[in-house]
Amino acid sequence: MSMTDPIADMLTRIRNAQKARHEEVEIPLSKIKAEMARVMKEFGYISSVAADPAAHTMTLGLRYTKEGEPVIRGLRRYSRPGLRRYTAAADIPMVLGGLGHSIISTSKGVMAGRQARKLNVGGEILCTIW
Repeated sequence: MSMTDPIADMLTRIRNAQKARHEEVEIPLSKIKAEMARVMKEFGYISSVAADPAAHTMTLGLRYTKEGEPVIRGLRRYSRPGLRRYTAAADIPMVLGGLGHSIISTSKGVMAGRQARKLNVGGEILCTIW
């Protein structure tokens, strides 16, 4: 069985693990997913990223508030295999009026939308997170 959208699978695994109140979630490893996890960690959405290249997996530590609510309120796949969505630097969307982040794949690597806007590079909008 082949997977047509591994990024959507990653986001769904994170959503499902948070609903089940898991501390960690294991995801198949790829370079783009590792970079997306790095951006999520950079902004405090996840607590840790541990890659195991021998097993081709990475483990993400999920974060919760003191009340036990997930730090990640929402994840949405923006561009998808059937409909790729690209944007110029000036047109990168704001997520919840600046409270959330978009993750962009640019010619300079995977980065947050704000950083791409500062560097004046556009690219494919992979997902939004808030």
